[in-house]
Amino acid sequence: MTAAPSVRPTSTSPESDALRALYADWSNIIATTPDLSMRLFRSIFDEWHQPTREPEDVTYREEVVGGVPGIWALPAGADASQVLLYTHGGGFAVGSASSHRKLAAHVAKALGVTAFVLDYRRAPEHPHPAQVEDGVAAFTALTERGIAPGDITTIGDSAGGNLAVAIALALREQGKPLPGRVIAFSPWLDMENKGETLVTNDATDALITVPLLEGMIAGVLAGGAVPASTPLANPLYADFTGFPRLYINAGGAESLLDNATRLAERAEAAGVDVTLTVAEGMQHVYPFLAGNAPEADAEIAAVADWYRG
Repeated sequence: MTAAPSVRPTSTSPESDALRALYADWSNIIATTPDLSMRLFRSIFDEWHQPTREPEDVTYREEVVGGVPGIWALPAGADASQVLLYTHGGGFAVGSASSHRKLAAHVAKALGVTAFVLDYRRAPEHPHPAQVEDGVAAFTALTERGIAPGDITTIGDSAGGNLAVAIALALREQGKPLPGRVIAFSPWLDMENKGETLVTNDATDALITVPLLEGMIAGVLAGGAVPASTPLANPLYADFTGFPRLYINAGGAESLLDNATRLAERAEAAGVDVTLTVAEGMQHVYPFLAGNAPEADAEIAAVADWYRG
């Protein structure tokens, strides 16, 4: 168990700049388009797949699982009895199975398993707990198909990292079997914007700003109708007793870095087997650079080693 982070080298590859550049472009569009509609906002974030190389020897299939649509990523030769239940990032409001299928496929291929990327209901049309409910429904449906709960890993990035944690917490709350593992890439958990790195990393994070987070929080918490300390919305308030093995990563340049470190500290204090890695100089959800930057490929390889450990 290690809440003390494994820190990657401080120098970054030239290839890793592609993600920072994409985020900077999005930030410029958001800043200069005050009347940006939700439809166009979502269209922008569906470009999230661009820094990710299409993985080879992977096929995709759309399906509805437990009433929730999504995309299967099926690497050749993968163990179909083991499933990554992937919840995409995007502040609970943007992002999609399409924007994240390549990233999920890279992880699934490295682990030798399959992945189902959820198109869960998004805020603000569907505030909390709709997203958690969809994750629980899909998880339950997979178990009803004969997949052992321990062979399902909940995994996600940013807001989806929050959901990967919250789905397991919700299953425990309902007295249901838990996933065998939980993986959170750059999780966004803090619905109160209390993190120190929102200030200290503001100049280095190319995407995340407090105003952006405030808008996302208002949407998912229904304008304050859901308390920001609700554990299934803000897992920093959760009890992690009996929680599955947990892998967390973050980029050293991102404003949400201390969401990852606080999650690790809280889970470790509850006796959870926790692994935390921080890649210095890297942006939010840097595994999006899979297949194109060495930092992302090294991290996914590390996840695979942990998965098999």
